[in-house]
Amino acid sequence: MDATAFVAELDTHRRYLLRVAQLQLRDGDLAEDVVQETLLAALKARDGFDGRSTVKTWLTGILKHKIVDAIRQRQRAPVAAVRLDEETDLEDFDPLFRDNGGWADKPAEWGDPEGALSRREFFDVMDVCLEKLPPNTARVFIMREVMDLTTEEICKELAITANNLWVMLYRARMALRMCLEQNWFMTARPTR
Repeated sequence: MDATAFVAELDTHRRYLLRVAQLQLRDGDLAEDVVQETLLAALKARDGFDGRSTVKTWLTGILKHKIVDAIRQRQRAPVAAVRLDEETDLEDFDPLFRDNGGWADKPAEWGDPEGALSRREFFDVMDVCLEKLPPNTARVFIMREVMDLTTEEICKELAITANNLWVMLYRARMALRMCLEQNWFMTARPTR
C-alpha cells in the first residue's frame, strides 16, 4: 500500500479510535492526544505492518498500549465511585435464571464463534453492543478484556472495590451475550 493510501486508511479509523479513547480516558483532550500518538506510531511503523490483521485491529492494538500508558500515568486522580455504583444493579438478569441457578432458557447455539471473529461484520455488531452498555460498564469491560489491565489497576483507576469490578464485568458479559445472540448468532450471516 502506498503512503497516500495508507494515510487515507488510517484516517478512516480515526473516529473509532477517538470513541474508544474517550470511553476509556473520560478526557477529550487526553483522548485526542492518545489517538494522535497512535496514528503517529502507525505512520512510523508502516513498514512493520504485514497485513496479517486488518489495519483497524492493528491500530486498536497500538491504541490499547497508549491508553494503558495514559491510565497508569494518571492513577493519582481516580474518578468518583458513586457514578459506577449506579450501573451495578443485577436485577435485569434475574429472569434469565431459575431459583437453582440454572438457565431459564438455554443460551442460543453460537455455531462457529472463531469463524465469526474473523469476519468484519461481527466486530461491527460487537461495537454496537458495546455502545448499548452503560458507559462505565463498557469502560470496565474494555479495560479488563481488551486492554488486559489487572484487577488492581482497574480498581485503583476507578476507585472501586474488586467486588464492584466483578459485578460490573458480570453485567457487561451478560448484556453483551444477550445483544450478540439477538443481533448476530440468531440471525443468518453471510460467509466470506
